[in-house]
Amino acid sequence: MSGPVPLLLPLAGLLAEPPGTERRYDIDGATVPMPEDLRLTAPLLGKARITRTNRGVIVDADFSTSIAASCSRCLRDIEVPEHVEIHEEVLPSIDLATGGALDTSAEPDVARLNGHHELELGTLVAEAISLEEPIAPLCEAACPGLCPTCGERLDPGHPEHEDAPIDPRLAILQGFRVDDAPETG
Repeated sequence: MSGPVPLLLPLAGLLAEPPGTERRYDIDGATVPMPEDLRLTAPLLGKARITRTNRGVIVDADFSTSIAASCSRCLRDIEVPEHVEIHEEVLPSIDLATGGALDTSAEPDVARLNGHHELELGTLVAEAISLEEPIAPLCEAACPGLCPTCGERLDPGHPEHEDAPIDPRLAILQGFRVDDAPETG
């Protein structure tokens, strides 16, 4: 896969159109810069619809890709498929008529078009992928994990370790049995 390509969509023409006007973009094979802890393993594939509003634009997009991860049970390297949807309002940072900077202090957390009236869609996509990253990805739903004795993956045919020595601090628990009698308070 080639290096990250910023997804810049020029929207100056759309901003000059009346509210309700839209532009559609097919994205096929793009990559975007990701945070340090994430790496795309497949290029982006998706669609974006940008609709003009009286304030700016509404971005409706959905993308598919996959990211590199490690199985949280057996630590194998895996690819995790990702499907992200973006539904976000993006406002201009520069007045189209005057070219002057707009006051953004009233809404500091709203996404903004850059100074050339371009939508940096790559930034929105990278944020959406980061938010969709699974907390504990698995290579398979029934991943058996690692052997607590030897550290190898517990695949079928993995040797049993019944004769392994027990930690002396835990040896007292070998004789522990749960009573069948109900607890009384």
